[in-house]
Amino acid sequence: MSSNSRGIGVFDSGVGGLTVVKELRKILPQEKIVYFGDTARVPYGTKSKEAIIRFTMENVLFLLKQNVKLIVIACNTSSSLALPVIKKHFRIPIIGVILPGAKESVYATRNKRIGIIGTRATIASRAYEEEITKLEPRAKIISQSCPLFVPLVEEGWLGGDIVSSVAEQYLKPLKNFRVDTLILGCTHYPLLGKVIQEVMGKGVSLIDSSKQIAMEVKEILEEGSLLQKGKKAGENNLYCYVTDKPKIFKELGEKFLGERIKNIYEVK
Repeated sequence: MSSNSRGIGVFDSGVGGLTVVKELRKILPQEKIVYFGDTARVPYGTKSKEAIIRFTMENVLFLLKQNVKLIVIACNTSSSLALPVIKKHFRIPIIGVILPGAKESVYATRNKRIGIIGTRATIASRAYEEEITKLEPRAKIISQSCPLFVPLVEEGWLGGDIVSSVAEQYLKPLKNFRVDTLILGCTHYPLLGKVIQEVMGKGVSLIDSSKQIAMEVKEILEEGSLLQKGKKAGENNLYCYVTDKPKIFKELGEKFLGERIKNIYEVK
């Protein structure tokens, strides 16, 4: 198989990484995408650093067995804690989600008050704070862990009174801090974007780094002459692998992507 025809590997702890897949499908419709959702071990944000690094290594190795040419760690928790370790062990391009989100937040903010929401592990790592401060030392930053958001998304609870009530509780400190920019520091969170925007108000910019990640993937493939050419876009170039609950993943995934997921497999 030629380097160009190999797929782009994307993994996350569950369905959330499809936010990245959706943007990749828009920007690189000819590319084959191999998605891995570790639905049996979601959420990652409550796990230890050692466990997250081990899970991430296993996920990368699985995608390499699928003969991919680039890997996107579409998980903020893995990106913040495991990416620096993982990149030392592989030659294949591996990109995370932290830096693209940090860059976009610095570009978007007007009052230099930036909020970050994420899993406990991502927030504890302070990875976003480090990158934002490098880019804009004057930024005032507040962060908040939102551990219930991932399970809500994985169960398909994307709206309603319960979700709004949870969001109100989590986001109150950020509203009081008067942020004008909010990083959705977990790829699951854009699926709750409507609720989060309603709570924060129209004047707050929500930063979903998926588009920036897709553009970075395109640039890397262009630089390496690895772009797939001459192939039609279609449903058959998306392959999804999950470790549990493929039916739920398929239902929620198709609803979010707006297309059928024909190729979905459960793996152990």
